[in-house]
Amino acid sequence: MTALPGEDGLVRCPWGNTAPDYVAYHDTEWGVELHGDDALYERLCLEAFQSGLSWITILRKREAFRRAFAGFVPEKVAEFGEDDVTRLLADATIIRNRAKIQAAITNARAVAELDRPLDELLWSFAPSGPRERPVAMADVPAITPESTAMARALKKRGFAFVGPTTCYALMQATGMVDDHLAGCFRAS
Repeated sequence: MTALPGEDGLVRCPWGNTAPDYVAYHDTEWGVELHGDDALYERLCLEAFQSGLSWITILRKREAFRRAFAGFVPEKVAEFGEDDVTRLLADATIIRNRAKIQAAITNARAVAELDRPLDELLWSFAPSGPRERPVAMADVPAITPESTAMARALKKRGFAFVGPTTCYALMQATGMVDDHLAGCFRAS
């Protein structure tokens, strides 16, 4: 599929027209450069929670996730213990998957052990130089050499639930890559 006009007449990536939540996310967040350890830790966690699910599910639960995970401040989440895991598993407002919850805690602890800021580490994998803009969704990769390298580096540093596909989704969401389709009003 190529970029298509939405009900408002704006031409977007096709997924960006499928629900009001997606319109807002596509138009204001997806592909916008994001920096800061807390913000990037949040996105890393949310991308992991999304694994195997629709992103719209995560978008609609994002505020609940923020409440449940202490605003995604890694220093706070790193202190979570078994009582917190039990609390989170009982919280119907979030995704109650033990492995994903444990990964969020593990990753917060891994952030604390980094030898440089998470922001610096993640952005070091952003591709440099010009790249061809995708014309259709079929042209958008699920993984790249950069996302594979990012996943490898994160796993080496103790992070969990950070495969190449999750890392590429993170790169797209945080503006490390711009995969807005040719013709989309957001394509730069």
